[in-house]
Amino acid sequence: MYRKMVTLQVMDTIFYDAQRQGRISFYVTTIGEEAINIGSAAALNATDVVFSQYREPGVLMWRGFTLQQFANQCYGNEYDLGKGRQMPVHYGSNELNYLTVSSPIATQVPQAVGAAYGLKMDKKDACAVTYFGDGGTSEGDFHAGMNFAAVLGAPVLFICRNNGWAISTPTSEQFRSDGVAIKGQAYGVRSIRVDGNDALAVYFAVKNARKMAVEEFRPILIEALTYRVGHHSTSDDSSKYRSVDEIEYWRTRRDPVARLRMFLQSNRWWDDENEDLLRQDLRTQMMSVLHNAESKKKPGLSNLFEDVYDVIPQNLKEQEQETQAIVGKYPKDYPSDVPLD
Repeated sequence: MYRKMVTLQVMDTIFYDAQRQGRISFYVTTIGEEAINIGSAAALNATDVVFSQYREPGVLMWRGFTLQQFANQCYGNEYDLGKGRQMPVHYGSNELNYLTVSSPIATQVPQAVGAAYGLKMDKKDACAVTYFGDGGTSEGDFHAGMNFAAVLGAPVLFICRNNGWAISTPTSEQFRSDGVAIKGQAYGVRSIRVDGNDALAVYFAVKNARKMAVEEFRPILIEALTYRVGHHSTSDDSSKYRSVDEIEYWRTRRDPVARLRMFLQSNRWWDDENEDLLRQDLRTQMMSVLHNAESKKKPGLSNLFEDVYDVIPQNLKEQEQETQAIVGKYPKDYPSDVPLD
């Protein structure tokens, strides 16, 4: 778990820098929330179906998504499983039971409940898991999903990363309730609040919640209290709405990665030499996958018109021909590295 948390931290740092260098268009970090990512992922089964937001790449990483696959998606090259159709950090893997991330807030919540109800009807030994931030609980989809799950007894875990901020809106301006856990209780959903910066606390909370969800056919809400140390995304400047001292306090005094490291070192299971070797190796790996992803071709233009219909209808064929003609006529206005075939 610790190695994966460090891997996530290093990956975030290098991809963030790559965006600032103009090498990728957009990025979202998980800095400060690594314990929720890895702690929860370690407690789940591979058969559990995940509906995440854009701040849970660690869950996918734990399941086996490689650093190269992350890089391919962020660069949108020909090896990207999404064929370059999604924004960076909107990962997905059918093989790893990780539904492709969507940008709209909280749309994944009722979708997860529907999937969980399907698992229940099929008598599967699995549950659905959905992640969202505190801002997501202000959306109607959250409330519809909670009530739907409670009434139907769907085996679904609602994992809320309460990191204090919905982009620039603090929780104090979002709701008057005592956090998020109480919202679950209002719908008749068993709920718990956990320290989201303690990887082991998250692990045990999710492990026990999963057991109840699968064995008792019931939804569980977990509110993980944490703090978003990084900007909301590379399009955001969080210093405009919160103090630098506040960010620095959480970065240095409450960092979940440093916290787990101290625990390991106090038990003599880890030391500075192992730490240096791990981070050096990860940085080397990251630079390698970055350069590799940059060197690959982009998906062809025809990919825009595929994968919706088994047999492409005539109107889409005509649209593709028109698009090819326009790009061919005005090549300077379109990316030169996207093949027209």
